[in-house]
Amino acid sequence: MTADPVAIARDLLRCRSVTPAEGGALKFLEATLKAAGFTVHRMTFKELGADDVENLYARIGTAAPHLTFAGHTDVVPPGDEKAWKYPPFAGEVADAELYGRGAVDMKGGIACALAAALDHLAANGGKPKGSISFLITGDEEGIAVNGTPKLLQWAAGHGEKFDHCILGEPSNVEALGDTIKIGRRGSLNGHLIVTGKQGHVAYPQRADNPIRGLVTLVSALQAEPLDDGSALFPPSHLEFTSVDVGNKTVNLIPAEARARFNIRFNDKHTLDSLKKLIEQRAAKAAGDEINFAFQWEPSNAVVFAVKPGPFTDLVVDAITKVTSRKPKLSTSGGTSDARFITAYCPVVEFGLVGQTMHAVDERVPIADLRALTTIYRKIIDRYFGS
Repeated sequence: MTADPVAIARDLLRCRSVTPAEGGALKFLEATLKAAGFTVHRMTFKELGADDVENLYARIGTAAPHLTFAGHTDVVPPGDEKAWKYPPFAGEVADAELYGRGAVDMKGGIACALAAALDHLAANGGKPKGSISFLITGDEEGIAVNGTPKLLQWAAGHGEKFDHCILGEPSNVEALGDTIKIGRRGSLNGHLIVTGKQGHVAYPQRADNPIRGLVTLVSALQAEPLDDGSALFPPSHLEFTSVDVGNKTVNLIPAEARARFNIRFNDKHTLDSLKKLIEQRAAKAAGDEINFAFQWEPSNAVVFAVKPGPFTDLVVDAITKVTSRKPKLSTSGGTSDARFITAYCPVVEFGLVGQTMHAVDERVPIADLRALTTIYRKIIDRYFGS
């Protein structure tokens, strides 16, 4: 390797880029990419009610095919820094592992992609037989408003067209090479509100306790499966995450009771069809006895899947050659920025092992950083026919 992914990752980890702070991470990438001949754009997106977010787009080459690497330099807070074995933003190497917030999720993945691209360019006269780009946001761990969605819109508005994308999220479960994410479930949050009649607990006949109705509807909505899964996805599921009455008085029947829930859903549903299904099931359980309503939170987490084909075959083959593992094609896990990218080009997610992401002492084996760089290099080489 002519570029060292460990050194790149250490430099990135030393940037305190907790969402939405840029922390110097994009500045470092800008300088490194410019030195390699990339045209680099830095832009800050704004929206009322959301934090301003800095983003980066860099490209080398003008022809097709166009392979883009996507990712984020923002990280979640480290929590109690005294609980860490090494300072979370020091980028310490110990026992053949690199420690730091973002080592796995996902500055390590960005470092490997950057090192692989630099190696490929160095071996091919400084130019690809097509185009390589980096689509990097600072808002993935946040509300994802001023990050990847607007960065993609900006790119499209400037005539950028992507053929394929690799998102370097930590896709692997136990060992490098065991999993590629080819899709993600959708996510929908909602509130169930049951309205009753306030009154004294000693005279329940004069009141209408909404907690009774809420318990009935919660039970009904969880009693029957939403579906039995599909060819690419497991069954959808609804989980209640909180119940709130807000009543601090022991002798008062409340007027209202609420429950919050999340639904992770597969490709048998859309956001609209799912809302309709839940509302119908609640109405059936409520009959004429329970006065209820739903409040749905806005969602940009739609379900998607990439059909296996030549590009996924290329990625699988590169992984297998380096790790001797044939990765599982998975749609499990939470949401990612791939949900936005899929509207512009086919995208697969493959990065490091996610065991320590968001945890105290987040870390990555040095061997995994070097192996992932080799995998990315093989993908790039084969993609451009080198």
